[in-house]
Amino acid sequence: MTIHIGLLRAVNVAGHNKIGMAELRALLVSLGMSGVRSLLQSGNLVFESNDGRSEQLESMLEEAAKQRLGPQTDFVVRTRNDWRKIVADNPLREEAEGDPSHLLVMFLKAAPGRSKVEALRKAIKGRETIRSKGRQLYIVYPDGIGRSRLTTKLIEEALGTRGTGRNWNTASKLGAMAEET
Repeated sequence: MTIHIGLLRAVNVAGHNKIGMAELRALLVSLGMSGVRSLLQSGNLVFESNDGRSEQLESMLEEAAKQRLGPQTDFVVRTRNDWRKIVADNPLREEAEGDPSHLLVMFLKAAPGRSKVEALRKAIKGRETIRSKGRQLYIVYPDGIGRSRLTTKLIEEALGTRGTGRNWNTASKLGAMAEET
């Protein structure tokens, strides 16, 4: 069995795309996953699966959630080993230690090319800092995410891929949950 971390994009935000975590956990169990646990109400999951391929799990979970729970949303899935590497490769360690709530990791469906990351960097109008590493974009929002013009929409359009973000506190908690399994 492979341990996975699954992230849903844009659920339970401002009353939109409502999905109950108990229903979400039950969905995964019905699909053959085990040890399913959730963190917070924003679609953060840790689970075990016989299928080690994250991309296949993403597609299967997206389709099942759409059919059984209603909202159509993206799933981003990483293995526990992927997650360990995401944490170890964090290029913004100082920010992670000093101000983890303002460091966000955007987990992307596909790795963006260098030219797309550079185009995004040029589009930044504020004090935000970005670093790209594989299918992750590490972002520091020194003035807070809510005030920033560096929105998910802008990021996805510039990079040509979809994703979902978690602040470093949440990413750390999910990593710890995966290690407990």
